[in-house]
Amino acid sequence: MSLIHHMISAGPRPVAPFSHAVEADGWVFVTGQMPTDPDAPEAPLPAGIEAQTRRVMDNLELVLDGIGLGLEHVTMARIYLTEFQRDYAALNALWPSFFAGGKLPARTTVGVTALAVGALVEIDLVARRP
Repeated sequence: MSLIHHMISAGPRPVAPFSHAVEADGWVFVTGQMPTDPDAPEAPLPAGIEAQTRRVMDNLELVLDGIGLGLEHVTMARIYLTEFQRDYAALNALWPSFFAGGKLPARTTVGVTALAVGALVEIDLVARRP
């Protein structure tokens, strides 16, 4: 099995040492993204779970687009929330808007005590090349 490590030049600046995505036999594992602005990584994070989730999804789409994929190729998502009880319902209300035709990936959502850069949400993805 050969691994392809992807770093997307237009993608978000990593907050730790990692590849944006690693590909193995057509499976693509996208590193969890934070709600940072790729054009202004030092800028304050967006306020609230909805705005942060949109930014995270924009960052994930940048990574996927950089390797020729889109959200329609996502098979699994893992979501990490620092304020699970407060933000879970709002996240669920927003989540379907990212996926066309109601074709939602499998998903796990967990509450965590903290995330990098003080984020409220982090999301990683597994996708599959057609």
